[in-house]
Amino acid sequence: MKKKREVVVLLYNIRSTHNVGSIFRTSDALGVTKIYLSGYTPTPTDKFNRPRKDVSKVSLGAEKTIPWEYVKDAKKLIKKLKNKKIEIIGIEQSKNSVDYKKVKTGKRVLFVVGNEVEGIDKDILSLCDIVAEIPMKGDKESLNVSVAFGTALFRILGV
Repeated sequence: MKKKREVVVLLYNIRSTHNVGSIFRTSDALGVTKIYLSGYTPTPTDKFNRPRKDVSKVSLGAEKTIPWEYVKDAKKLIKKLKNKKIEIIGIEQSKNSVDYKKVKTGKRVLFVVGNEVEGIDKDILSLCDIVAEIPMKGDKESLNVSVAFGTALFRILGV
């Protein structure tokens, strides 16, 4: 039997519930195995474990089909996954980044996306095995985080 690819996602300091919902929906389409949320990223449920309508409105229920977990310490999570031989790929613009179209990955991978304005913190970025960048041709030099996530993962995963 062919071993299924393990694709895990870490959302770190995402501000917008709409971006979180969109990433859940895209993750469902990509066959993502699990989503970790960290920092001040909003979770699909509130502090009383009630569903957040602002997330579910955009995710269309994907928060119920993809296992997710809030983790307090993103660096600790990344180190733990690295020890399990999971490749860490940050989606970010950086001096050490490579064109996302050139990124090849194995069967076990964690994709990290960060804040809509600041991106991925440098201390987390330094833990990534690869930093994949989507080249920009316009003046804004960036995409919305959920759009960048979908663009990069569909290409990298060959979906």
